[in-house]
Amino acid sequence: MSAAPDSSSPTLKWEFGTAYEFFISLYVLHDPDRHGVRASWAAGIRSRIPAPERKFLEEALPIIGIPLCWIYQLPAPKDAVSALYALKQLPAAERAAEVMCLKRWEDPPKQILTRIARQGSWDQADLEALKPLAKKSSVESLTRFLNQWQSQEAFGEALLAALQAYHQAFFEEEEKRLAPILQAGLDRARELAQSLPPPDLIVELSQGVHLEIDGMQELVLAPAFWTTPLVLYDGLFNEKQMLILFGARPSDMSAIPGESVPDGLIRALKAISDPTRLKILNYLSKEEVTPSELARRLRLRAPTVTHHLNELRLAGLVHLTVAGNEKRYSARREALDITFNNLGKFLDNI
Repeated sequence: MSAAPDSSSPTLKWEFGTAYEFFISLYVLHDPDRHGVRASWAAGIRSRIPAPERKFLEEALPIIGIPLCWIYQLPAPKDAVSALYALKQLPAAERAAEVMCLKRWEDPPKQILTRIARQGSWDQADLEALKPLAKKSSVESLTRFLNQWQSQEAFGEALLAALQAYHQAFFEEEEKRLAPILQAGLDRARELAQSLPPPDLIVELSQGVHLEIDGMQELVLAPAFWTTPLVLYDGLFNEKQMLILFGARPSDMSAIPGESVPDGLIRALKAISDPTRLKILNYLSKEEVTPSELARRLRLRAPTVTHHLNELRLAGLVHLTVAGNEKRYSARREALDITFNNLGKFLDNI
């Protein structure tokens, strides 16, 4: 049965491009623990990149992030080769700011980075002010980043060389594997959109994320592989338009090429094997709860609870409601059925 039309619902726009995955996979390889990827395997892939380019990426990625808005503006086909070509056409001194969509950043980081690029130098006050941008980087890494950033032409050349090296070392072959999976994920999403209103569609595609989309006029939906089940979103160029990258990797497929055991299954079984996470699921099965409320009930430190919630979210076992700066969680009971079904299928296929 089709959902009743709702004039207040945002318009859906479909987006596709392996260029998104080019940058996403690179980011995941540099932060594998957060995305449930085996760290030793990720380190092996990174080791294929020549040392100078590898070092540049390690220092620059925490600041650059995943350039969703820049990729969105690229012309079709939005694959890795066309993204690298577009980057090469930019003057070297303009590449970094363009890729990062620095004009859209908030102050003070935008103001500080713009000033450093213009004057070609930075000071200790700049370093202190920019520390929140690189939460997982050391002061030494941030210092090295700023030393490179102060010379925009050299930074732009290093950025292009590093991305070209990563493409040659890994993504050129990986793209061939991902393209049909992403296309199947997009086809499935478009089919679901025929029967689900936008809020429910987002929950289904994101495996449990409830985003605040009231007032949105357009939702741009694109499939992603390496971040599954996490969802990426960006406000793009106005407050009425949002780009959402949803996880398109099937639950019975491993992220790592050639792996026979689905990592989604491993994450789910690992998540429910922990007694604290089982207690959390017990609470979340009864009501929607914030992390701070859970911390009080369990008498645990807030960072500990956040860690457990992240593990449950990565396993797709919780619903996450995002409203402004507040996050509320509840149990995603249907995910347990999926987990045990995938376990049964895996055992039957051994």
